[in-house]
Amino acid sequence: GGSPLGAPTPIPGARAEPPRPQIPADFYCVKWISWKGERTPVITQSENGPCPLLAIMNILLLQWKASGARGGVKLPPQKEVITAEELMAHLGNCILATQPREPSEGLQLNFQQNINDTMTVLPKLSTGLDVNVRFTGVSDFEYTPECIVFDLLNIPLYHGWLVDPQSPEQVQAVGKLSYNQLVEKIITCKQASDSSLVSEGLVAEQFLESTASQLTFHGLCELTATAREGELGVFFRNNHFSTMIKHKVRPRTPLGPPKHPQGSLSPVPSCQGHLYLLVTDQGFLQEEGVVWESLHSVDGDSCFCDTEFHLSHAPGKDGATAAPPDPRLQQRQVDQDYMVALSLQQGPDVPSVLSDLELARQLQHEEYQQHHPHPPPPPQVPAQAGGRPAGERRQRPKPDLDCTLL
Repeated sequence: GGSPLGAPTPIPGARAEPPRPQIPADFYCVKWISWKGERTPVITQSENGPCPLLAIMNILLLQWKASGARGGVKLPPQKEVITAEELMAHLGNCILATQPREPSEGLQLNFQQNINDTMTVLPKLSTGLDVNVRFTGVSDFEYTPECIVFDLLNIPLYHGWLVDPQSPEQVQAVGKLSYNQLVEKIITCKQASDSSLVSEGLVAEQFLESTASQLTFHGLCELTATAREGELGVFFRNNHFSTMIKHKVRPRTPLGPPKHPQGSLSPVPSCQGHLYLLVTDQGFLQEEGVVWESLHSVDGDSCFCDTEFHLSHAPGKDGATAAPPDPRLQQRQVDQDYMVALSLQQGPDVPSVLSDLELARQLQHEEYQQHHPHPPPPPQVPAQAGGRPAGERRQRPKPDLDCTLL
């Protein structure tokens, strides 16, 4: 758990906060889902649960089929509740299973040292991990003993808090510093007599304040490009650790690629993989259709998806579920958000992927398609002028076919 970072202060803002003991912290509910044809458990968390431990364990649970008997985790099919001690035992077994098979004395000694370091770190997984991001790459963290757990289990650790390379002032002010180093630099620069240092400190401070959600457009695009198809990893944001996967959408026939104002095609790939975070909120324990949450926007706008990455809906107040949505509609919306993010990332000097007017017209066109069985007019002729501010996400009365807004 944790909360978004505020203005920079001399406290470790990139550290996951320890949980507040409001409920028994050593019992966790198990949610069973269908994953790749197998009934698979997912550990859910209550408020302020030990998200580093659960993020890692859920990856191991989702990987049990691929990893087989060596290093895999499999729970009894009737398991409904699991304790922190059981989770730690499973995790310890998985770590021990990473022992190198080569008899090399050097490898064995190195492995033993890594095991010793890991056992020191393990208790922190159920409270909070110290991770210190660097703003230069999605895999860039200051190396601390806590990172050894991810290395031993071969689990990638990602973040999306990157400085925009098209902002030279921010690049100069932030450099290759870690979060903690940048906070120290801001404090030092504010007290400097050199006006250029004071100015650089203010630029660095403005960067932290404007990216307090710990995810930037550039970071989201880099994250999407870096993660491999089908790869399970841990995503760190807002002092929270989540299980993340990249899923590539199958080729489809869309309405047609959006164009630049000049008429050239968008640079967005026609078959772009998308990122999803595992839904571990205990409130969705009984919702088998809510498994993944899309990560395609920096402002918290997202979609719930089922285990096959098809759009799902949170249940209504009356418990009724909406009709199955058209996956193509979901994908157009996700692609649209990605293109808008890319457009904003490119800066004012590069032609935008979609103007606000074009975006509004395309969304109106999609909405018209969903409510009319016959072919609608071309997208260049909106169904009705105006209706909502340009660029604003549409909202429809239930039952709707769009993403659930969080």
